[in-house]
Amino acid sequence: MNELHVPLLSFGATDPTLSALQYPYFLRTTINDYFQMYAISDLVAYFGWREVVAIFVDDDYGRNGITVLGDALERKRAKISHKAALTPGSSRTDIDTLLVEVNMLESRVFVVHVNPDSGLNIFSAAKRLGMMSKNYVWIATDWLPTFLDPSETIDPKTNDLIHGVVALRHHSPDSDWKTRFSSRWQNLKKKETQKFNSYALYAYDSVWLLARALEVFLNLSGTISFSDDPRLSDTNGRSLHFTSLRIFDQGLRLLQILTATNFTGLTGEVRFDSDKNLIHPSFDILNYGGSGVRRVGYWSNYSGLSIVPPESLYTKPRNTSTSNQHLYSVIWPGETTLQPRGWVFPNNGKPLQIAVPYRVTFPEFVSKDKGPLGVKGYCIDVFEAAVELLPYPVPHQYILYGNGQRSPSYGNLVNDIAENKYDAAVGDVTITTNRTRIVDFTQPYMESGLVVVAPLRETKSSAWAFLKPFTWQMWCVTGIFFLLVGAVVWVLEHRINAEFRGPPSQQLVTVFWFSFSTMFFSHMLIINSSYTASLTSILTVQQLSSRIQGIDSLISSSDPIGIQDGSFAYNYLVHELNIAESRLRLLKNQDEYVKALELGPYGGGVAAIVDEVPYVQLFLSNTWCTFSTVGQEFTKSGWGFVFPRDSPLAVDLSTSILQLSENGELQRIHDKWLSREGCSGQTNPTDESRLSLKSFWGLFLICAVACLIALIIFFCKVGLQYRTAQKVQQNADQVQQNAGQVQQNADQAAPACLNIQTLRTIIKDILDFIDKKEAEIKEMIHRNTPGDTKTQSSHGEGQSS
Repeated sequence: MNELHVPLLSFGATDPTLSALQYPYFLRTTINDYFQMYAISDLVAYFGWREVVAIFVDDDYGRNGITVLGDALERKRAKISHKAALTPGSSRTDIDTLLVEVNMLESRVFVVHVNPDSGLNIFSAAKRLGMMSKNYVWIATDWLPTFLDPSETIDPKTNDLIHGVVALRHHSPDSDWKTRFSSRWQNLKKKETQKFNSYALYAYDSVWLLARALEVFLNLSGTISFSDDPRLSDTNGRSLHFTSLRIFDQGLRLLQILTATNFTGLTGEVRFDSDKNLIHPSFDILNYGGSGVRRVGYWSNYSGLSIVPPESLYTKPRNTSTSNQHLYSVIWPGETTLQPRGWVFPNNGKPLQIAVPYRVTFPEFVSKDKGPLGVKGYCIDVFEAAVELLPYPVPHQYILYGNGQRSPSYGNLVNDIAENKYDAAVGDVTITTNRTRIVDFTQPYMESGLVVVAPLRETKSSAWAFLKPFTWQMWCVTGIFFLLVGAVVWVLEHRINAEFRGPPSQQLVTVFWFSFSTMFFSHMLIINSSYTASLTSILTVQQLSSRIQGIDSLISSSDPIGIQDGSFAYNYLVHELNIAESRLRLLKNQDEYVKALELGPYGGGVAAIVDEVPYVQLFLSNTWCTFSTVGQEFTKSGWGFVFPRDSPLAVDLSTSILQLSENGELQRIHDKWLSREGCSGQTNPTDESRLSLKSFWGLFLICAVACLIALIIFFCKVGLQYRTAQKVQQNADQVQQNAGQVQQNADQAAPACLNIQTLRTIIKDILDFIDKKEAEIKEMIHRNTPGDTKTQSSHGEGQSS
């Protein structure tokens, strides 16, 4: 009607491709199937299904609706695994053939989008084929309620065919107007049915919409006129006599009035949005079973799935979050309320073909075996334990991936899973961003990440380690400030404090004394505390030295780097860390690890090895902790089992892995295969945390030397004083001998030898001399000096005279 400018109202055209952009004069007065397909996608996501099989009629109505369904499911990370098209009016034989085909697929969720005239034939065939039993899911679009609603009751045979089916029906709120209309309908004569479906309500509202619009149009314009279409005239403007095709002159005006009309009808609020769709599209979610049909919830584009009528939510803030989605329980085919998992293994019974990396090193994780499984290892035990927890059997067969001469490329393995060459991969496969784009992983069952392994040598504590906390500049500045503070204090106190006066030597000692007293000032206490903390760290932590301190120093160097053959670390270092490929060396087994690290970068080996934590822990344990990790773990990842995209088995196994972790079985398997004593990087942490004499003998040596020098000076001084005192005493004795010559002669006659008693007397005199105060010694020497003795003698003689 675009060419004739005649608005076209339709209460039955639900094809989503009929848009106002392509057909400006088309006005849909029912709900667009676009919204119905998004309602189905929300329903599929609510129950956690990932794949559906679409059964549809092969016409514009069916194809276009299923196309929108595919787009809607993709937004929910689900998909249509198979599209089963039926020609309009298909025979029962065609339907049976199609259902047998789809029954061979894994998906057990079927979306039926067909015409009402042949829809029940599909359920009849499904009943005969045993497809209306447990573990099947059937979702019908609005064609099923459209066919069944006008009936007073559902025929028992029909009800038996659709038992457990979930269907969508256009929602219309309960209202007095709707109740009165139903009452008037039942009183009408010559009607075929006592009831009506939702399309009857939209038809009724469409008539009222047009009537209201025409009333407004006539009140504004007053006339209705048509004119000839210029395209139906010849070059001279003469009509070609197509008098039945004429343009409605006021068509655009009437269309504007129609789209601006707003009233409440039997279906609720009749109002159009900018795309000329009815606002607030909503559906009832029906469940057929038992004696009839029951409503288990609603769907609207405003609130999603809900057990509350949509019209009561329009006044509240919009909320379509996952936690806000609710439905009542559903009775599924097979008369069960247990939610079907939505998929099964194909009926051909072929076991899953599971690829297992054929490793040549670290056999503890996965390796070839002569047992019934053909493989063994930590990864295999985890997978078998997870499968045992599934509520259904999973027949599977392991296939070794690789030639056994070198570890296979795990990137190629993941690509083969994405290309469906295998059904899954079980092994030590790291979960990376690029891999998750093409395959699905289970929940990680082993934490991993890249670390750097390097050969290290232990650095012993030096006798001069106490000097290390400060640099030589710090020591010099600290010493200068000691003397500077002492000098400042002397300048300030010299003129007013008697302690700062006296001989130069005494004042110099005072300056040094106050210099060392500055160690207790606030700023010096901070330095002291920092020094103590640093020295403690140096002496109590075992120091391991290596030119490679972590990934940063490894990147900045130009040394060769060892990489495990087949590891994802190769691409990570090249593409993420921009390390030249020429620096990388592929290592095939643990012997090559050891040899490369021992040779070093200048002997044909490597400076360090970059590998994943589980391998490194096992390698360090197997080599008795000869090597050690340096730096921190610089990536975080994990190992998971690999499945093709959207595989439901990946989701179920993830749940099983979580159960293994919670019940401790995962740790038990780990201890069985990988239990080793870890390497802490310290050969004996307990002994190394104790301080030994070797860390301090330099400090004790300085202290001993200082003490020895002080004692030597002291005893030299005492010796000189003792010698002086002896000389003074001898001079005094000489004077006395001059006074008594007899006694002197007697003394000279005595033998000049020392006996033991005399030696004891001398030692006792020396000790007594040392014990005397300095002032007493000076006074004694001063009193007994020869000059003073003569003076005293002369003075005595004068007095006697």
